[in-house]
Amino acid sequence: MTKYISAGKLSISLPLYELIEQKIAPGTGFSPRDFYEAFEGILLKFSERNKELLNVRDNLQQRIDEWHLAHKTHAPAAYKNFLYEIGYLVPEGDDFMITTDNVDPEIASIAGPQLVVPVTNPRYSLNAANARWGSLYDALYGTDVISDDDGAAKGKNFNPIRGAKVVAYGADFLDMAVPLETGSHKEAINYDFGTSALLITLQGGATTTLADPEQFIGYVLEPTLGILLKNNGLHIEIQIDHEDIIGKNHLAGVKDVIIESAITTIADCEDSVAVVDGTDKALTYGNWLGLIKGDLSTEFTKGGKTITRTMQADREYIGLTGESINLSARSMLLIRNVGHLMTTDAILLDGKEIPEGILDGAMTGFISLHDSNENSRYLNSKCGSTYIVKPKMHGPDEVKFTCELFSAIEGALGLAPRALKLGIMDEERRTTLNLKECIRAASDRVIFINTGFLDRTGDEIHTSMEAGPMVPKNDMKSQSWIIAYEDWNVDTGLSAGFSGKAQIGKGMWPKPDMMHEMVETKIAHPESGANCAWVPSPTAATLHAMHYHTVNVFTRQHELLGSERANLDELLTIPLQTAPLTKDVIQHELDNNVQGILGYVVGWIDRGVGCSKVLDITNVGLMEDRATLRISSQYLANWMHHNICSEEQVMESLKRMAAIVDKQNVNTGGYTPMSANFENSIAFKAACDLIFKGRSQPSGYTEPILHARRQEKKKELERLTTA
Repeated sequence: MTKYISAGKLSISLPLYELIEQKIAPGTGFSPRDFYEAFEGILLKFSERNKELLNVRDNLQQRIDEWHLAHKTHAPAAYKNFLYEIGYLVPEGDDFMITTDNVDPEIASIAGPQLVVPVTNPRYSLNAANARWGSLYDALYGTDVISDDDGAAKGKNFNPIRGAKVVAYGADFLDMAVPLETGSHKEAINYDFGTSALLITLQGGATTTLADPEQFIGYVLEPTLGILLKNNGLHIEIQIDHEDIIGKNHLAGVKDVIIESAITTIADCEDSVAVVDGTDKALTYGNWLGLIKGDLSTEFTKGGKTITRTMQADREYIGLTGESINLSARSMLLIRNVGHLMTTDAILLDGKEIPEGILDGAMTGFISLHDSNENSRYLNSKCGSTYIVKPKMHGPDEVKFTCELFSAIEGALGLAPRALKLGIMDEERRTTLNLKECIRAASDRVIFINTGFLDRTGDEIHTSMEAGPMVPKNDMKSQSWIIAYEDWNVDTGLSAGFSGKAQIGKGMWPKPDMMHEMVETKIAHPESGANCAWVPSPTAATLHAMHYHTVNVFTRQHELLGSERANLDELLTIPLQTAPLTKDVIQHELDNNVQGILGYVVGWIDRGVGCSKVLDITNVGLMEDRATLRISSQYLANWMHHNICSEEQVMESLKRMAAIVDKQNVNTGGYTPMSANFENSIAFKAACDLIFKGRSQPSGYTEPILHARRQEKKKELERLTTA
């Protein structure tokens, strides 16, 4: 049973109370008592409004359901007028420009990869924070970007054939990013520099320099000679060591090419974590505190050795006039709070659960005092800002509510006005359709918008549940609404002045083992005008960073500015399946969605794993989080509702796929097979709930069911432990 400590009308769960008292409050200039008093006032002011906004969602959904039921033949013009009448669509106002200030360059003016990491995992969080720089050679050697052909397989020991391929690939990258005036980096036999120029000697004795000499900006002498270059705002370091296993086989002694990689990282409190109570929330905030203060550390065993991981110190270089160049070795950190939907028992107000999103905002603000007071080992923001990404907001009123909440937190904690910056995740239909007005509501603190196919599709299906059956998942990506959605997001952000001030982001690469495919295709994201895009690992960040050397995103944004590539009618086109589907197509869709749900849910419920690589139906590892769960469960709920398949068919698939998922997890330590006892498997019952109760879930969200079932599982584990 959870133990609570009272403070005024609040009851704080013991783990969170101890974290606040012992670790968060000291150094902030704010006593725990002062915080509790301030937070109580914030709850009293905002909790009821939070509830009212959720009621608006429910009321709008009910009216949309009723409209579809009354209009069996879809009439687009009448449908759009109806959405305006009920306030689901709001009229667009005049053009405007955002006025956000005090934004760090990593967000405002540097385009590059963005990591998303579960903040509950300290090892992963540190890996992400330290992923600002990455070895291009390591990223190439260890992935399928370099083929195994012609004797180049990785093997257990270093393969010089593969190594030669890596070096050649690296030289091609340098020729693209920092080309020579004549010749190629492949021909280099010596790199030398004076006080102002980089001189490269080529095979045959000719000497050349960079095509753009200003790309050479500095060097480092120890512990390894490094040449610092810059392209499209991103740094490259050519490391030279003739004694190194790689360098000794290179004519110029090049041992590695180090490139700026994860420019920003979102430490995630939402989709990629399993956080359901006060103990979990204390872990979440404790790790974020460690990241902000710069003292987070973790130990783990690798290769029989104990390794301690901490945050990396800055990188020091010498400039061309002898000045010191200090470059951050750490990714700029944003934090994703939870949305408005869920409540939490981590703190109670008058004995009742409180809105979890309000708690996240207040705790994030409280912890940010360490950064603003400059008592952290490494400052995250040199501009005094805290970057909060807020998911699952529905329309301008909810964005306005979040801004008012942030303003109240700033006032209560003595933070500077608008120190809490806001990222708007464009992943709900009502936000997409009203994106311009959502941005206007946060025009003085917005620093981020993005697109997310999975959550956005889940909301598309749920909102139009009564309109008819949806096209299969693979066909969804080619539907007119989603093509328009991707363009609409970029164009709306650019028209509001995001370029050079805020991030426009694109979604996650879901296949962490398929880096060759990523390198071939993800260049589409910077080409679209997005100045950041999500990747699943530090290695992926290093590889994706090459795309931002190929594409100057800010030039591309200038080219796109003023274009109108999408319109509201396209966005409102409902992706209905109008032709009959074959039995094979239906069964494949069932099995594919069911298997993905089970593979993810069993880790979430049984082990509290919020984001992981889950084998799909073809044994390909895919990154899964609650967004993938939402789209899959809503698909099945929609198809059952419209008699594309029956409940019996879905249950048959669930039981058959459970056995396959069990087999895929046979080597997972402590794994409890679902198929051994369906009646007693809480994970299996959670998967069933998500599908069979999918229509009744608010906006099709998975959190209410997952949280309830995870809490049930934790109680079961507690009983087994104490028995």
